[in-house]
Amino acid sequence: MIYEHPLAYLLGVEGVALLRSFRGEFGRDFVEARLAELRRLLDDEALAEAGVEVARVDAVEGYRIWARTYDGPNGLFDIDEPVVGQILDALPAGVALDAACGTGRVAASLAGRGHQVIGVDNSPDMLAKARARVPQGKFLDGDLPHLPVPDDSVDLVVCSLALTHVPSLGPVMAEFARVLRPGGHLVISDMHPEGVARGFVPPVRLADGRPGRIATYRHAIGDYLRAALTAGLQVRRCEEPKPADTPPKADTPPKAKSAEAAEVVKVWDVWPWSLTDLVPEAARAAYGDAPSMVIWHFQLAASGR
Repeated sequence: MIYEHPLAYLLGVEGVALLRSFRGEFGRDFVEARLAELRRLLDDEALAEAGVEVARVDAVEGYRIWARTYDGPNGLFDIDEPVVGQILDALPAGVALDAACGTGRVAASLAGRGHQVIGVDNSPDMLAKARARVPQGKFLDGDLPHLPVPDDSVDLVVCSLALTHVPSLGPVMAEFARVLRPGGHLVISDMHPEGVARGFVPPVRLADGRPGRIATYRHAIGDYLRAALTAGLQVRRCEEPKPADTPPKADTPPKAKSAEAAEVVKVWDVWPWSLTDLVPEAARAAYGDAPSMVIWHFQLAASGR
């Protein structure tokens, strides 16, 4: 069980902003504004009793619930697709594995680029949507540490927004290397560890209405590297895009400039994103330049593992 308290989150944001000020990034006026804002937050009755017990939901159950709305607006798609697309455009068509394929977003992109597509996921609800979306693909039930794919059978593996849900990267990277042909490519897009540390973890509502978060693990950049190098994968590219790197869509409404705490804390499903509206200056200072995602391009050595 996770205990989420919006006041605690906001105090944490203020604390990170003040730490950055402590090393000289901001001046006296900024510090005094933060201290005044801290006092205001501590005096806000709407925040005082707003803590929530949140269930930790395993990935299979979480994605079963999320399958209904997964293809809805998702800002991470807008961030990873331009970079991943650029990498894929430079690779020849072949046999491509969409690992943790979800509803087939990446599988459709691979099929459109001429690849013979295999998709693997352990969510039956997600797989049903993927099969309908990419009827020419082959979709299999399986998980990342035990891919139902033969050795040396694919030219490309793409894994999007899934590795934060596995506790250890080593076994998964070894599986990717196992199924790749010598010289094959691996493209990964994932939630950046900075985002996971800030609490940007997928929310779901359980059948009885209780709030839940899909189990998520924070993998440091070095964790990806160590796991990949051990599996015989070589780094070709690494990008850490931020939201500001991606132009907003024309139909995206402007973010509210201010919000009352009593209104914000009512809608748990959009914590912690909505909470930062209460402390916009502190949030910009604390996280404004933090990457949202990490995108990797690896290649298996031509001589294999």
